[in-house]
Order: sequence, then structure tokens, then C-alpha cells
Amino acid sequence: MRFVPGLLMLAALATGCHYQKTPELRVLGVHDASVAHEVVFVQVTNPANATMRLTKLDYTFAAEGATVSTGEVALEREVPAGAAVVVEVPLDAESTKPLTLNGTLTAETDQVVRTFQVQAQIDPH
Repeated sequence: MRFVPGLLMLAALATGCHYQKTPELRVLGVHDASVAHEVVFVQVTNPANATMRLTKLDYTFAAEGATVSTGEVALEREVPAGAAVVVEVPLDAESTKPLTLNGTLTAETDQVVRTFQVQAQIDPH
């Protein structure tokens, strides 16, 4: 397993008409899963006072403004208030350049579906 040094926090911004604490995400590392792709491990922390059910992450990895990989991860994970889970995000290409992960995390809290814009910098070294 190869870990990413200088792990950076992801910034998440809630969309919708109510203010809500947003999930906190952190890149934990990268693992060579196979010849076809690597896996980026992302920790999702729920700062809300209620359980959050993660349902989907749409994502794009980019290096120097060019798209490297895109996809969608279907999720069926419940994150209790104040707890964290690890989500595996496939990276279908290798890069020696720093990457940016941009995505939309979809989650349900108190039967309300919300989306959160997320972004992180990933140092492949």
C-alpha cells in the first residue's frame, strides 16, 4: 500500500436552502489494486447531530486541468453522528503529477437528500 504524504482535508459545501454542517472528508492513501486502476481511500466524517446515509459519489480526477479519470461510486453506508467511514474511490489512470479530486457526494439526513461539493488535492509522491 502506498500512502499519500501531506494528507489534505477536502472542503465540502452544502447545496440547498438550509444551513447544515457538512461532512468532513480526508484522503488517507492510495493503493495499487490492479494493473487497471488504483484505489484512493477517503475518510468521510459526519459532523451532524444525526445519522447520515451516504448514497453516491460522482467524481473526477484531474491533473494540471486535464481530466485523468471520472466515475461514480454507489454507496450504501450509514455514518452515525460524529463517526467516520472509509470510502474507496477507483482511480483508472496513474499520474506522477498532483491530482485534484472534484466530486458531488449525495447523502440523506432525516429523510432529506442533500448534495455536497467536495474537492481534495492528492500528492502522488
